[in-house]
Amino acid sequence: MSLLDGKVAVITGAASGMGLATAETFVDHGAKVVLADIQEERGAAAAARLGDSALFVRTDVTVAAQVESVIDAAVDTFGRLDVVVSNAGAAVDLSPIDDLTPEGLDRTLALNLQAHVAAHKYAARQFRAQGVPGSIITTGSVAALQAGWNGGAYSMAKAAVLALVRQTAMENQGTGIRSNAILPGAVLTSIITDMFGVSREREREFLTGIGDRIGGETLIGRAGRARDIAGAALFLASDLSAWITGVALPVDGGATAITKDATVSIVTEFATEFNAGP
Repeated sequence: MSLLDGKVAVITGAASGMGLATAETFVDHGAKVVLADIQEERGAAAAARLGDSALFVRTDVTVAAQVESVIDAAVDTFGRLDVVVSNAGAAVDLSPIDDLTPEGLDRTLALNLQAHVAAHKYAARQFRAQGVPGSIITTGSVAALQAGWNGGAYSMAKAAVLALVRQTAMENQGTGIRSNAILPGAVLTSIITDMFGVSREREREFLTGIGDRIGGETLIGRAGRARDIAGAALFLASDLSAWITGVALPVDGGATAITKDATVSIVTEFATEFNAGP
């Protein structure tokens, strides 16, 4: 079953990772897709592979005017807009809070919050102008819910994304315009590779090793994959989720469903030792 027949989507950060997987999934389900990214070579190659259903537009999402332009390009090329997946993001500044500079915070917020604000702004304007509502999907993070997943600046930005999504849903009451967030857990993409300075040549080896180490720690029993996020985006883009807005959906293998710190284990171990004593 094709869930997105006739729909037109803009996906940022679509040249690789979760964005690319989402673009591929959307095209498989009948959508026309505009891939937006600063990675020109990768983005153009991805659009060429996807054929006439895809267009690549080089886009720096930290520049609001370029976000507006890529949405305009979708309408100019395919005649309408139905979905915006605001996916582009990166850790940027991993400094601990006591070392975080205003400049580092600003750079992190520019990519991980302000770019999403621009996507919401121009998507909602287009939906209202064309008189046909649509779906805005933002890639957040489980870092919005729990400390320890990433740097402080990134975590603050992702927490603010939750407020953006809910505020947008509220401000568009009665219009049919929807805004929801996906909160990925540890997904094996190049964002992890970049965080630790691993070369592209060794990326596959590195991610395979990470997956082997963390897979058994998840409730599902494996690490996350880009297509797991793409599947959630497909649901939120389709009419199957027509009565869902203002929601933050963790897609994390169950990571946020359980207590992560050692308190319970410590208490259990101590109780076992205590009861076994004389």
